[in-house]
Amino acid sequence: MSFEITGKLVVKYNTVQRSESFKTREFVIEKTDDINGRVITNYIKFQSVQDRTTIIDRHNEGEMVKVYFNIKGTRWEKDGKVNYITNLDAWRMESMMQAQPGADRMPDYNTSQEAPSAGNSGDDLPF
Repeated sequence: MSFEITGKLVVKYNTVQRSESFKTREFVIEKTDDINGRVITNYIKFQSVQDRTTIIDRHNEGEMVKVYFNIKGTRWEKDGKVNYITNLDAWRMESMMQAQPGADRMPDYNTSQEAPSAGNSGDDLPF
């Protein structure tokens, strides 16, 4: 099952080579929600593995991103003690940075603003 979440990228960790054939990379996003007038901030750590460790490279800390991920759970037993580990495995990340307002509009050439003078006076044309 796949999930997605949007938040601010706050930490990017280096890739860690866990074994000769396995590598991971972790990162953290900040997710802030307003719940009945109370602002709740959560910090969610994700991991990416193998060839997915590079999905973080093109994003900068402080950038709003959307993370697509799967939840993976493992049962781990050692010395008679059982532990359960949950990982949020990120497999895709998109930038949520928006273009400047009006950036997609055509300029309005029908304004009364004059072009800046190139140092000529009067009605002289610059060419």
